[in-house]
Amino acid sequence: MLHLIRVAFGAQPRRRWHAIFGRRASRKAALHSAWRLGPAVVVAAIAIPVLSLLWASAESPSAPISRRGIHNGAPYRIEVPADWNGKLVVFAHGYEGEGSGQGSVHTSPLATYLTRQGYAWAASGYRSRGIRPDWFVADTLAVRELFIRDIGPPHWTIIHGMSMGGHVAIASLELYPGVYQGALIECGVIDGVSIGDLYVAWWAAAEYLSGINLSEVLDRQERARRVHVQWLPLMGSPGAYTARGRRYDSVVKYLMGGDLPLRLQGLEQRYLANLVFSQEDVANHPLYRAASTLHIRYRIDPGLGVTEEELNAQIYRKSPAPGARSPTTDPVLAELTGHITVPVLAIHETGDARVPFSLQQVYRRRTLTAGTAHLLVQRAVRWPGHCAFTGEVREQAFDDLVRWIEGGTQPDGDDVLASDVSQIGLRWTPLLHVEDPLRQ
Repeated sequence: MLHLIRVAFGAQPRRRWHAIFGRRASRKAALHSAWRLGPAVVVAAIAIPVLSLLWASAESPSAPISRRGIHNGAPYRIEVPADWNGKLVVFAHGYEGEGSGQGSVHTSPLATYLTRQGYAWAASGYRSRGIRPDWFVADTLAVRELFIRDIGPPHWTIIHGMSMGGHVAIASLELYPGVYQGALIECGVIDGVSIGDLYVAWWAAAEYLSGINLSEVLDRQERARRVHVQWLPLMGSPGAYTARGRRYDSVVKYLMGGDLPLRLQGLEQRYLANLVFSQEDVANHPLYRAASTLHIRYRIDPGLGVTEEELNAQIYRKSPAPGARSPTTDPVLAELTGHITVPVLAIHETGDARVPFSLQQVYRRRTLTAGTAHLLVQRAVRWPGHCAFTGEVREQAFDDLVRWIEGGTQPDGDDVLASDVSQIGLRWTPLLHVEDPLRQ
């Protein structure tokens, strides 16, 4: 079997093995680490080259293949170029709003680039709209299985998650090790259920620092009325804060990840939207039920009239609902562990107030605890907003991820936990924003 693995991995078996299990791991260490994480990882390590041999015996299609339909209750799309190189990218799209019925298949933002380079891609539109990453992980796995059944086993598969699709991607890696050989996550919910924690923490800060009861108001229309009619006049808005608003902005700054470039410009875009609901029945939504602020340590700058001790002692705290956030009953909406087994490359805007940069920081800490930080590369892009990357940034990240998977060369990234983030993201930002402090 070892001989088969060596043959399947090509002329440089040592480098190829490193590429699967991470740059610094020896073959022995990789096996030891894999057995600690579970026998499925070792089985996957053997299965990948075997599948490669199966694919190698097949020919690329003589003409492009384009398929659309419904599979397991979810719409899907599969695209295979005529000169397919045997490699597959599965795209997991982001939140597309509420409503009944199935979700929509989104074209991968890498679609044209992938086709030109000979990659196949596939995507699920998901069985529903809304925020149900617990369902969408399964839907995305199903479209990959459909690809294998109808087209053939790929040499490797990368999962590409965007926004909410980042939650789908990272949960898939942790819960189904060996299925995917790498992940590209952009503007993604990389720390899973923590996005729910963060929003509830945001609401609690808005309530505590204004004195307007928001936490107990889960009716969508009433919440919106209180935010616009009562809360906003008390707090002001970015660039025109009241004294209370300055306290709120300080707390939100730390919830977003610190004094990041263009943070305030990004907050302007989501200032009120982050305090109201897009769902009608929030109280029974799985993400809200799983959300918890019991572990959050709020921060606020000194000299604003409220101390961190007062803030943390008096602010509203939410516990998860009974049975929610359980690794046993709903692992996708439980806390992630950082136990990844394949390379992950994440790109994220510094001024993203919809899916804040702080999620990157939290997940980095998880991987440090799990001993898997060498498998995570994170890049900051200095820009306000959410999922506003140029094709250049995305394509460079994808190419670097492929080189990492196939050659074992870990690409460069940013230190997202640095105490000084004023220079972060310069290397990955093609053009500085007009309001970037380093452009002034």
